[in-house]
Amino acid sequence: MIPRAVKMVEVGPRDGLQNEACTLAAGIKVELINRLSDSGMPVIESGAFVSPKWVPQMADTAQVMARIARKANVSYPVLVPNMKGFEAARAAGATEIAIFTAASETFAQKNINCSIDVSLSRYAPVCAAAAQAGIKVRGYISCVLGCPYEGEVAPARVAEVGYNLLQLGAYEVSLGDTIGVGTPTKTQTMLDAVSSRVPMEKLAVHFHDTYGQALANILASLERGVAVVDSSVAGLGGCPYAPGAAGNVASEDVLYMLNGMNIATGVDLSKLVAAGRFIAGALHRIPNSKVNIALSRRIPASN
Repeated sequence: MIPRAVKMVEVGPRDGLQNEACTLAAGIKVELINRLSDSGMPVIESGAFVSPKWVPQMADTAQVMARIARKANVSYPVLVPNMKGFEAARAAGATEIAIFTAASETFAQKNINCSIDVSLSRYAPVCAAAAQAGIKVRGYISCVLGCPYEGEVAPARVAEVGYNLLQLGAYEVSLGDTIGVGTPTKTQTMLDAVSSRVPMEKLAVHFHDTYGQALANILASLERGVAVVDSSVAGLGGCPYAPGAAGNVASEDVLYMLNGMNIATGVDLSKLVAAGRFIAGALHRIPNSKVNIALSRRIPASN
């Protein structure tokens, strides 16, 4: 049954900007996050405490976290790869963190330089420390519908990794179609497998739009009962493993679809569109969002 309400998780300030070629000033990131807060977005992934050598775009996360105007009803999670990252996140006042692994062994080795099992073992002390500190933990799984190195990924493998993240203490598991190869039927097959081990209410979906399937896959997920959707304002970000391909599904496009289905989100489309135009302007390009472009041309909207 399609849910009557959906929680939107905005990943643009982290997953989006970390894939951009240029590094924006902290002040621009702060303004973007504040605009997203004002739009009603309930969760805004605000940065990552990772090595600046590998992800220079996130080097100022502590500064950004110190300057954003936090709202009581908004969560501002940050990505952490290990205990060092967790300690930095806690020092920055984070109340939620995100940890990440993959459903593909080769992708895990290429992306985080260790096996899936080793990545999970590294997160065990992080999750334990987070629980003791009252900090929520969200888990990410990459390559749930396909891997750039291994091709097809078995749904049972995704289910196993999701279950392990749940056992570590993740309150929610985000299933990422990292290279955007999924289709609706494959999405539902994967969700059926994962939900046999992880309750559907603890699952989120995270689609890239490389082949133009993201909205269709989100709809297919809603039909299975998923009520949490990740997206990126203005379609920020790219797919580093498919050069020239589109990246994250645009938040504006997701919200327009949800509005048209009378699914409650609490997010204001006009303010979200404005936030998309702001960050696209800072990057000196137009938004990678069909809805944002349509509204900029004053094409009448149905909602």
